[in-house]
Amino acid sequence: MKSVYYFLFSILVSISSFSCKTTQRLNVDIPEGLMKLENREKALHFFVVGDWGREGKEGQQEVADMMDLAGYVVKPDFIVSVGDNFYPDGVSGVNDPQFQNSYELVYTGKNLFCPWYLALGNHDYIGDPEAQIAYAKMSNRWNMPARYYDIDKKVGNNSNGLKLTFIDTSPFDDPYYEKEHYAKVRTQDTVAQKTWFDNTLKNSNADWNIVIGHHPFYTSGLRKKFENHVRPHLNEVLQRNRVDAYFAGHEHDLQHQKPEEIYTHHFVSGAGSSVRAAGKLPYTKFAESVSGFMIVSLTRDEMMVQVVSINAEVIYKTVVNRERE
Repeated sequence: MKSVYYFLFSILVSISSFSCKTTQRLNVDIPEGLMKLENREKALHFFVVGDWGREGKEGQQEVADMMDLAGYVVKPDFIVSVGDNFYPDGVSGVNDPQFQNSYELVYTGKNLFCPWYLALGNHDYIGDPEAQIAYAKMSNRWNMPARYYDIDKKVGNNSNGLKLTFIDTSPFDDPYYEKEHYAKVRTQDTVAQKTWFDNTLKNSNADWNIVIGHHPFYTSGLRKKFENHVRPHLNEVLQRNRVDAYFAGHEHDLQHQKPEEIYTHHFVSGAGSSVRAAGKLPYTKFAESVSGFMIVSLTRDEMMVQVVSINAEVIYKTVVNRERE
């Protein structure tokens, strides 16, 4: 029966458009709040969502539906997940029902049938992270070629417009090595990943360098009083290579952090389902405890980030210039 289901689902997927740009708005009522989204028609657009895999519960389905509706106003070229793709214990293998119950059967809107590029979170390490890599062979939209990887995207007429670098942050969180349920972090060579990460950015000639990971380096959320174990390992790489933006999850809220002494803008989009309280620090530009996601729009000279809540409201917008002091 399971094989029949996967066969039928693959047929459905194959006849769907995998270029979100081609989706037409037909008989869809768009909430008034979403009509306030700014759409730069010649920009590269992508959505960022994280910490979502709860079988549609705890706000996940509502966020997924809002993503689809927003796509009728700002159509995404692709979607980025910043990790914790499946709660509470990741997946056990490529045939784990979670792939269907928390992903395929939740993100069913027409605007969501485009490429998804995904990072691993700490909950994904409780299960089998390699299964999420293997699932890419079973899905036309799920992309995770390795635990860390990079992709290039065209922005306007520039084929070197954007480099997206996906890092695997869980093996850099030192306390995980003392917890048996995170034992799989020991299977990765962090020195090799950090060397790859640095070289990838050093050799990039893209207009925009954006990094995707799960753990935030700066946060005003639940963990603002905790020691940040990942930042000391990797933040120097961001700063040395003048990375424009870092998008993370882990904190179940929505944030924009920008310390004055730091070149990189730090965003948290970990509100794909349930949320926790969010506070503020002196360098906090925005922080909100509400389920939602982010829309990133890139032109050659500007990056616009719009934050959309589960309530169909644009609750924050900022523009980052490519050439800045």
